[in-house]
Amino acid sequence: MAVPVLIYCAGNNPAFDTIAHAAGFKLGVQLPNNKPSTGDVFFIDQNWKAPVKDAYMQSLKQHQPVMATVLDLERTEQLDEVLSWAEEAAQHVHHVVIIPKAFGIISQLPKNIGGSQVVLGYSVPTRYGGTSVPTWEFTGWPVHLLGGNPKKQYVLSKYLNVISVDGNYANMCATKFCKWFDGRKWHKLKNDNGDLWGKDAPYECFRRSCEGIISMWAQHNNALHATPTARQGS
Repeated sequence: MAVPVLIYCAGNNPAFDTIAHAAGFKLGVQLPNNKPSTGDVFFIDQNWKAPVKDAYMQSLKQHQPVMATVLDLERTEQLDEVLSWAEEAAQHVHHVVIIPKAFGIISQLPKNIGGSQVVLGYSVPTRYGGTSVPTWEFTGWPVHLLGGNPKKQYVLSKYLNVISVDGNYANMCATKFCKWFDGRKWHKLKNDNGDLWGKDAPYECFRRSCEGIISMWAQHNNALHATPTARQGS
């Protein structure tokens, strides 16, 4: 498994965008509700709780991202509407992300639409939302992981063909709890004297987390491609 494309998707904070991009993340944004800090937008998501098709499609036309989601497929009777969104979005993107949340619907989805590849979006369960569709239904499809804890995303990559992931969990942990991720576990940020940092603490936490997330995926990729060696001991 190759390292998936890592995407920081939050918006409205150019400082965090700059940190993530410097670390090696692509940038994403939820439109039209948020404002991208750069014209180079890789991924665009829509507000699945309050979708507005016309404004969203205009955003795709303006920014021409590589990937973009469409209306969540929460019920089987939505299939035609979701495919309509996907057909229109395909005019402006290379990969259309369809997010199936209804059981048994994936078999009815096309692999390509409007000349663009269809990628399935797996909404990592959080308090904000998530999918209950079992992972085995995604077999044979390229998958984009939407949100969630980076550790959960990593675990899901063992069962899904994950080509890309997005999220802002590290941002939330940095701003709310002053915590950072080293690629294995979370830490409370403290300075050399054991005291909490000042106003720059969230940015330092986020910077460290970005490095930790990239390290986690890189180490996993290296392990998969390591040359096999003889077993140690008997």
